[in-house]
Amino acid sequence: MNKSIPPHFPKLADQLNTPITIGGKTISNRLWLAPMAGLTHSAFRQVLAHYGSCGLAFTEMCSAKAVPTENPKISPVFRWHKWELPSLVCQLAGSTPDELVIAAERVEREGFFGVDINMGCSARGMIKREAGAALLKTPEKAVAVVKAVRKAVSIPVFVKFRTGWSKEIGPAVDLAKELEAAGADCLVFHPRVSPDKRTRPPIIDHIRFIKEAVSIPVFGNGNVTTQHHCHDMLATTGCDGVSVGRMAIARPWLFAQWTAGYMPDDTIFQDYVLRLATALEQEFDPIRGLKRFRMFIPYFAANFQFGHSLLATFSTAKTMDDVRRLAKEHIRPDMDLNQSPNMNLYNL
Repeated sequence: MNKSIPPHFPKLADQLNTPITIGGKTISNRLWLAPMAGLTHSAFRQVLAHYGSCGLAFTEMCSAKAVPTENPKISPVFRWHKWELPSLVCQLAGSTPDELVIAAERVEREGFFGVDINMGCSARGMIKREAGAALLKTPEKAVAVVKAVRKAVSIPVFVKFRTGWSKEIGPAVDLAKELEAAGADCLVFHPRVSPDKRTRPPIIDHIRFIKEAVSIPVFGNGNVTTQHHCHDMLATTGCDGVSVGRMAIARPWLFAQWTAGYMPDDTIFQDYVLRLATALEQEFDPIRGLKRFRMFIPYFAANFQFGHSLLATFSTAKTMDDVRRLAKEHIRPDMDLNQSPNMNLYNL
C-alpha cells in the first residue's frame, strides 16, 4: 500500500478542517459524504463513523411521499442511529412543494441536522415522477419547492443539483441565484448534465461559476478520488468544500486520511468488508443485506488491479457468513492497488 503523503497535504488538511457554518449551525470540517441511493444507508454510515472525520453525512435518497408515514424501525431507507443525527442530513426526493414540506417537517421533528432536496437523480423512474433532476426542466418549480421547504422548517436546507439538461452552464448559474433567494442555505453542485450516466468526466470548472454567482456555501462533487483531486477542486473553483460519493464507498477512511493524516495499515481492506458485513447483518434482513452488499462490492473491487476477479469471487456469496469467509480467504495485505479506482468497475 502506498503510504506517501502528498506535498500539499498539510495545506489541504488545513482547508478541510476549517469549520463552516450552514444555516446557523457549525460543521467541523468541509469534507462530506454525498448521498447515494442504496449505498449511504445506516449500515454503511455505521462503518464510516468507525473510521471517523466525516464532516457531514447524507442519507440515501428518501421518497418525500413515503417519509411522513415511514417507521424507522422497519424502513430500509428512512432509518438512522440517534448518535448520527447531529451531523446527518436527510435527502428527500419529491416533485411538489406540498409533499416535500410534509416530509421536511418530519425530518426536522426527528432531529436531523438538515434536509437536502434532490435535484440531481436522473433515473428513469425519478424523471417519470417529475422529481430529482426533472425539477431542473422547470426552474420555477424547483424554486417553489425550496421556498416552501424553507418556510416550513428551521433546520438548514441543502440542494444537490446538476448542470441541467443541456451542457450550457448559464441556466444552472441562474438557478443557483434563484435557489439562494428562495432560502437555500447550501448548494452541492455536480457539474454533469442530467442525462449523463458518468460516461463523460464532470466539467469541474463549472463549479466556479456557481460559486461566483451566490454568497451561500457551495460544495463541489464529482470524480474526487484522490487528495490531489480534492486539492485541485478547491484550488481551481474556489468552492467551500468537497462532497465525496463513490470513493467514500471504496475507501471510507479517506475522511480521516485527508483531514487528519490517518495512515491505514495493510489489513484495512479486509477489516472494512468484515465490519460492513456485520453492520449489514444488524441493519437489514438477510435478503436485503446481501442485495446492499452486491451494490457495494463493485466500488470496493475497483480499488484493486485485479478487481474484476475479486468481484466475480464475491458474487458467489449467498450469506454474510460467505462474505466473511471470502474476505478472509481472498483479501490479502499484498494485493496490488490502483491509485485511482478502475472506472470500468466504478461505473457499473
